Amino acid sequence: MTATVHAPAERIFELLTDPTKHPLIDGSGTVLAARDAAAKPLELGSTFGMDMKWGMPYRITNKVVEYEPYRLIAWRHLAGHRWRWELDPVDADTTEVTETFDWSSAPAGMFYPLIGFPERNRKGIEETLRRLETVLSQD
Repeated sequence: MTATVHAPAERIFELLTDPTKHPLIDGSGTVLAARDAAAKPLELGSTFGMDMKWGMPYRITNKVVEYEPYRLIAWRHLAGHRWRWELDPVDADTTEVTETFDWSSAPAGMFYPLIGFPERNRKGIEETLRRLETVLSQD
């Protein structure tokens, strides 16, 4: 899903590479807090833990698997799900932001439609993109 965000790609990327900020922008309501957050921004190969809740609390560890400064970051966790953010600057103060959630490599991915995916993810991504704009406008 893509949205126009009224902020420079650099500011958006800085937000995305700071796991402590992820609960602020999460539109799914599942991201609670960063765990063992590193003092420096995420980069290719970084791992970061998150406290989550979907029905019940759980923890997850993610690894950055794609990275292009100010343009692209993607992370996945043990189950193979991949969150991907692509930033396409329109001008100095506007960026097209595409967020995707890919579970095609997840072993149980074929069962996700039975529990409300992909519709649940679509709604969460829509809300995340709205929150992204809001959080950046408050800085």
